[in-house]
Amino acid sequence: MNPKSPQARNRDDKPFNGLKISKSDILKDLTNRSPCPRCGKSRKYFCYTCYVPVAQLEGRIPRCTLPIKVDIIKHKHEIDGKSTAAHAAVLAPGDVNVYTYPDVPEYVNDGRTVLLYPGTQACTVRELFTGRHDHNYIENRLAELPPGYNVGTLMTKVYHSGNDTNEDIYHVDKLPIDRLLLIDSTWNQSKGIFCDERLQKIPKIVLQKRISQFWRHQKGSPRWYLSTIEALHQSRDPHFLSTIPWTI
Repeated sequence: MNPKSPQARNRDDKPFNGLKISKSDILKDLTNRSPCPRCGKSRKYFCYTCYVPVAQLEGRIPRCTLPIKVDIIKHKHEIDGKSTAAHAAVLAPGDVNVYTYPDVPEYVNDGRTVLLYPGTQACTVRELFTGRHDHNYIENRLAELPPGYNVGTLMTKVYHSGNDTNEDIYHVDKLPIDRLLLIDSTWNQSKGIFCDERLQKIPKIVLQKRISQFWRHQKGSPRWYLSTIEALHQSRDPHFLSTIPWTI
């Protein structure tokens, strides 16, 4: 089975097929907590407020270089120690910034910055790359919504167009965006951030057919509610492989 195929990605028995995962022995060998090299607070592996590894792990964990910049907008009531936004900032410090709402930059609406958030105006990652927007999803989904329901919370189906079965791999020389925005919060908390006029003007994209494998999944929420770090990883659609790599 092709590890990039939807069948491989959606299998719960082996969800990480096709991924190269390094050994975690250096983490298992770290038994004691130690002070953060910046703020001095007691941490185990990394500081989730300063976004740096502890001294014992400095230079021993991967450091990623992303092909785009990533801004994570975190709700002020999101618990730092449980947020996966810190993982992205620790692993890719040169490309990931974390802001606590309402501390949000003023973004230029030039089409090169997108917000990952479901809704009636959101396009898929595939549509972002191809420039072809399929409005069947929006029309069909809105047609079946009961009164008072929000389309963003009910994106549980994927409507297939006539050529949606194509599983070819495409190569691109240039990514269609320079910056990706993510909201780090619970679903209910995210709505207030999403309504901010600074984010409303930004084009939206949505992930489809993605299932969370996070060990501490949100209680009472469906499996397609991804953690922040999962959403960042899954936003790179494997059907479109850029010659600009995500390197370690």
